[in-house]
Amino acid sequence: AGPSLPTGAGQRPPPAARGRPAMRPYAPWLLLLALSACLAAPARPVYTNHWAVRVLGGPGEAARLASAYGYLNLGQIGNLENYYHFHHSKTMKRSTLSSRGRHNFLRMDPKVQWLQQQEVKRRVKRHVQSDPHLIHFNDPMWSKMWYMHCGDKSKHCRSEMNIPAAWQRGYTGKNVVVTILDDGIETSHPDLIQNYDPLASYDVNDNDCDPSPRYDTSNENKHGTRCAGQVAAKANNSNCIVGIAYNARIGGVRMLDGDVTDVVEAKSLGIRPDYIDIYSASWGPDDDGKTVDGPGELAKQAFEYGIKKGRKGLGSIFVWASGNGGREGDHCSCDGYTNSIYTISISSSTDNGLKPWYLEECASTLATTYSSGAFYEHKIVTTDLRHGCTEGHTGTSVSAPIVTGIIALALEANPLLTWRDVQHLIVKTSRPLHLKADDWKTNGAGRKVSHLYGFGLVNAEAIVMEAKKWKKAPTQHVCIGSSDKTPRDIPAGHTVHTTSVSNACANHYEQRVVYLEHVVVRVTIEHSRRGDLQINLTSPSGTESQLLARRAFDISNEGFKNWEFMTVHCWGEKAEGEWTLKIQDTPSHMRNPERKGKLKEWSLILYGTAEHPYNTTGFHHSRSRMLEISPSKMESSKAVIFQSQMEVVEEEDEYSGPCHPECGDKGCDGPNADQCLNCIHYSLGSVKAGRVCVSSCPSGYFGDNTAKRCRRCQKGCETCTGRGRDQCTSCRRSFYHHQETNTCVMVCPPGFYSDESKAVNGAGCVPECQPGMYFSKGARKCERCHLSCQTCAGPGKEECIQCAKDFHLHEWRCVPACSQGFYAEEVPGLPYKVCTRCDDNCSSCEGSRKNCVKCKEGFSLQNGSCITKTCTDAGKTLCELVKSNKLCERKVFVWLCCQTCLMAG
Repeated sequence: AGPSLPTGAGQRPPPAARGRPAMRPYAPWLLLLALSACLAAPARPVYTNHWAVRVLGGPGEAARLASAYGYLNLGQIGNLENYYHFHHSKTMKRSTLSSRGRHNFLRMDPKVQWLQQQEVKRRVKRHVQSDPHLIHFNDPMWSKMWYMHCGDKSKHCRSEMNIPAAWQRGYTGKNVVVTILDDGIETSHPDLIQNYDPLASYDVNDNDCDPSPRYDTSNENKHGTRCAGQVAAKANNSNCIVGIAYNARIGGVRMLDGDVTDVVEAKSLGIRPDYIDIYSASWGPDDDGKTVDGPGELAKQAFEYGIKKGRKGLGSIFVWASGNGGREGDHCSCDGYTNSIYTISISSSTDNGLKPWYLEECASTLATTYSSGAFYEHKIVTTDLRHGCTEGHTGTSVSAPIVTGIIALALEANPLLTWRDVQHLIVKTSRPLHLKADDWKTNGAGRKVSHLYGFGLVNAEAIVMEAKKWKKAPTQHVCIGSSDKTPRDIPAGHTVHTTSVSNACANHYEQRVVYLEHVVVRVTIEHSRRGDLQINLTSPSGTESQLLARRAFDISNEGFKNWEFMTVHCWGEKAEGEWTLKIQDTPSHMRNPERKGKLKEWSLILYGTAEHPYNTTGFHHSRSRMLEISPSKMESSKAVIFQSQMEVVEEEDEYSGPCHPECGDKGCDGPNADQCLNCIHYSLGSVKAGRVCVSSCPSGYFGDNTAKRCRRCQKGCETCTGRGRDQCTSCRRSFYHHQETNTCVMVCPPGFYSDESKAVNGAGCVPECQPGMYFSKGARKCERCHLSCQTCAGPGKEECIQCAKDFHLHEWRCVPACSQGFYAEEVPGLPYKVCTRCDDNCSSCEGSRKNCVKCKEGFSLQNGSCITKTCTDAGKTLCELVKSNKLCERKVFVWLCCQTCLMAG
């Protein structure tokens, strides 16, 4: 007897056992067992066109059988005697169905003892995998930028803001101009000097063109330089950090190092609005929990001018830090800068998704970035005064520049974005993720929002992808409701409710608001202790916004006079309906009960659009007849009503004027396209919404030529040839077109990756190419990278992602050898070396930037260091003491013991 056969396809199943009692059909336990088995079923196997066959008679017999049945015999399988590898070229290379037909003849041949069609098995290498698209920069602080990327050995890092992913899509802030409104920026800093833009700069404090900070022993004026580095520090220059928009132009306005007045602020906000794209501000009124303050009249006018005239009418973009008064119980709705519809107010989260101790809560916050937390948690690295770097940047001052940099990436992707488009993009692409808060809620438009974090963590990649295909938001409408001047007492320990029913200016087309953006409540309140008040607003959709929380340190008796509270929590909701204002007085100290607070006046201002910002296809509702609806196709009760309506119409005077060009041969009831009795081409709409005749169907619909109707495509399809899921020809935003199946998917399947193609069908699922190849959008196939690239994004030598063997990464290019002044450094996690700059005085070095082998002119080489030829020691004994006591860090000792200190590094 031969060896036992392996299990697999080709074995005959055992005959059914006899004499066993039959199982009762539909037994509940059996159904449950079957259901659980279905739920746990693994993915379907994938069969190849290769077979393993056991043949008796040796290699000759195996070759004969292969030839007889149309196979290619690829020889014996390893050392397994009588087992052979057959290949069938006319069978599909991969299929989810096993092959039968002609293969059964081979299976039934008496010389074949066993046969198995080969399945694809998933196997993974059990090593710690690094990111194949890992980006590396030679800037020394790059590894400490935990909030932007995760390297191979990084711990507690966060990459959810997807900034490197936006870079990999080709966006680095090119041609975008940013200015930092602060205490000045160090224009000569080596990480800023290449991107510094004097045209985006001014010194308002001293009325000159140099925004450099005033230096003192405490480095008090470091704030602007730190913020500027976050936005636009140059990448790959062996200095400090990598800016988020590292190819953007960066300027500074020095305006905080002196008396800040309304004139100073107005001047600063109005510096070259046609040249500067983004103004970033990480300052505001005192975060002391008792101040209520905002921009003066001039600053308000500067904001409005920038919004209306800046960027040649597209509107200046103002980014503001939400405030650091959390420990004092401050509320950023008492800050008129972050509370403005014209600013993008940004909050912060720790790396663990927790509320930082300094965070202020309010309904005007739009989104969030990572920042510092407690003293033992991560802080932010950036540029610092005196050409330095710091690992101690903190607070919401961090968050505004991060978002400023991300907006710069979006403006590079689409320079035609308006100031409102940018806010829409942030709302649409930000996500709650792991940010922890008790007040996350879903508003009436289906968006999650929080008073701590706004709409969530910003997502750079999502913003640039959306920006690239964004269509301008519809015109902003402003509906100002009538002011309610009925005085209402606010008794201590009680809550006052007042409502306003708004039609959202439905009768005034240029003011009508259907879909909300910002909502402003303007109030005048008298109160003996302002900090005891809490104010909430509830929208018609039921979304509650906390406009003001109690502030324990606010003992002011000034109340609020025409103060505007703003909320973004109703973004996307319908505006029309009942709005409820709730004011609660909770005394924190003993007060005179006879002195009641009083709501003297309040009004509602609604900002938004008449059309949906993400769907510009609208319908003009017909007030006349509906198109070709047969009563026989309706329910009988509805048909009676319809018939009676038809009779009423017939009693009216018959229309005899001209019809719309799209009307068919049955005439019309008026001159418009929605008054046709039938259509020449297609009718668009429904019985409920009304129908209109159109010459062609809009996006999301296809033309049914038989019924002359525009019918809706499958969800996700932008254009299609039919209603079927596999009849999509292009896809809507956030979907990808799978060309092999003609479907629109939100996530590309294994073996494909999502790509923003310039092809007619937009974003698509592109096949993954083998190492050393890239997918050519023009040829629609994988083509070979440049010989210096191991992986690449295109054919050029500047488009390498990873370098080939024996090549080094040097300033974004893969080169066989580093240029003079650089050495090849091994970087953990990278299979190739990176060219890193030698020490300043070296013209060449080896192994380390400090191990010089050749010096620049004017320096001499001593033990691997380049020292100036005029560098001498004042005395051997003194200098030995200086060296042993580590005093070389002090300038006076460097001067006295120049040679010894340089040798000591």
